[in-house]
Amino acid sequence: MRSARWFRKDDLPGFIHRSTLAAAGWSRQDLMERPVVGILNTWSDINPCNMNLRVLAEDVRTGIIEAGGIPFETPLMSLSENIIKPTSFPFRNLLAMEVEECVRAYPFDAVVLLGGCDKTQPALIMGAVSAGVPFIFLASGPATPRSATGGNLANATGVWQMVDKLRAGEFAEGEFADFERNVMGTVGHCAEMGTASSMAVISEALGISLPGSSLVPAVDRRRNQFAREVGRRSVILANAAEAGLTLLDGRAFDNAITLLCAVGGSTNAIIHLLALAGRAGVDLSLERFDEIGRRVPLIANVQPAGEHLTERLMAAGGVPALLKRLAPLLHLDARSVSGQTIGDVVSAAEILDEDVIRPLDKPVRIGETLAVVRGNLAPDGAVMKVCAAEARLLNHRGRAVVFEDVQTIADRIDDPALGIDENSVLILRNAGPVGAAMPEWGMLPLPRHLLAQGVRDMLRISDARMSGTAYGAAILHVSPEAAVGGPLALVRDGDMIEFNLAERRLDLLVDSDELERRRAQWQAPQPRHNRGYRSLYSRHIEQAHRGCDFDFLRGAEKDSLPDGLFDGWVGGW
Repeated sequence: MRSARWFRKDDLPGFIHRSTLAAAGWSRQDLMERPVVGILNTWSDINPCNMNLRVLAEDVRTGIIEAGGIPFETPLMSLSENIIKPTSFPFRNLLAMEVEECVRAYPFDAVVLLGGCDKTQPALIMGAVSAGVPFIFLASGPATPRSATGGNLANATGVWQMVDKLRAGEFAEGEFADFERNVMGTVGHCAEMGTASSMAVISEALGISLPGSSLVPAVDRRRNQFAREVGRRSVILANAAEAGLTLLDGRAFDNAITLLCAVGGSTNAIIHLLALAGRAGVDLSLERFDEIGRRVPLIANVQPAGEHLTERLMAAGGVPALLKRLAPLLHLDARSVSGQTIGDVVSAAEILDEDVIRPLDKPVRIGETLAVVRGNLAPDGAVMKVCAAEARLLNHRGRAVVFEDVQTIADRIDDPALGIDENSVLILRNAGPVGAAMPEWGMLPLPRHLLAQGVRDMLRISDARMSGTAYGAAILHVSPEAAVGGPLALVRDGDMIEFNLAERRLDLLVDSDELERRRAQWQAPQPRHNRGYRSLYSRHIEQAHRGCDFDFLRGAEKDSLPDGLFDGWVGGW
């Protein structure tokens, strides 16, 4: 085992390592005979999505000890989606680096990853894959929503609906306050198919979480039972010394993309899967998402694309039941940390609610859920959550109204002088990974006068991301972004934009000579940060079509052992 290099030699380094941990209560015999499992915990009381992880870590610890392992818990950075600024996204890579270096530096034979809020999940997995040590992931679980005014369940998707109604004058101030009190009912992540739920269910399809574990509510005791089983399973992984990297092959990613499309999941998951594939050495491109997306219908009747919340999906059989429904489209020979194949999981699953998990030939919505488009406005691609858009906007031509940044939108979106009508195309630029660290600004607000007329969707284009809980005809992740000279930087007010979903085209209808003239006049923006992590981020971040990882982090280390492990009677610390 990997920990043997720390503890199982009778020399000076072995003496130092064992005597240090004797202070933590572990004997020489324990350290020389038992596997060591790290519990990497992103708990924080500023992050309610992850607050139950403190308790779950104790259950994981119990399971590890029961199975004969030694647990060591270590805290990690916690990324609170709604609180952290400027946005959680740039810190995904920082947390992934922390995970990788923590795992490599310590004597872990396996690790348990505990995450919940959106970016903590991919960050943990990316870092563990790069470290090359066996791992298993456990999510915090969805929150349990409360009822707000009118008996409607308050949730994150409802926030966006509430904002539109409030701006249209259809929402009373008292209802607003009531919604604020109730929107986050308990600890746990968002209870619709937002980014956190999307990444949690994807982890089951990838084979790195226990089957059935992802959608159990955060406050449900069954999650504690799963945590204990995760601890036991981690010891088996440690003894087998099979890194999670070996599970993450092309079959696993195909299965994950298939499930993502079937649940109408977050477009953020596309970026995270691209980055994870880069770490795992799997050749994955946007084209693969589109290929799979064309043949996978929306079968999970879950918000924001459907009616229900994730607790209903769990009651209908959870991810195993979804995989059972999707079986003809999956690689059933792909493997799971449970020791099973996906085929084994499917065989044991039962579909308990035909309305929540629809048959393939009777989907929630006909047609694809996610699509990748290209054209002279997005040469390297852009993505759209088709199932969240009004059908009338999927083949659209309109006049561009350009906003340079999000503050300009806040200041001017209701300005009558802009002449915005329902056919206009709202464009936000300089919001990509280099320009603004790619916040979730892609669901641009609609003008108040159009909301009052009953308009609830318009075509919106940006190099930003969008919350997985949001909806609307938003074309996102335009690559290359405006801040590095992508064509989005050349659009001017009044230009005609044409979008054709069927042809997967997004084009700026301006002749090439004029575009070249504009390009000659374009000047790159000055760097916003000249020191620290944000400077490193803007200099090394890759574009959205490659997953926005750092250019120096693709691939995994060939050796999981750190430098500085000596033999003999020379050493120090």
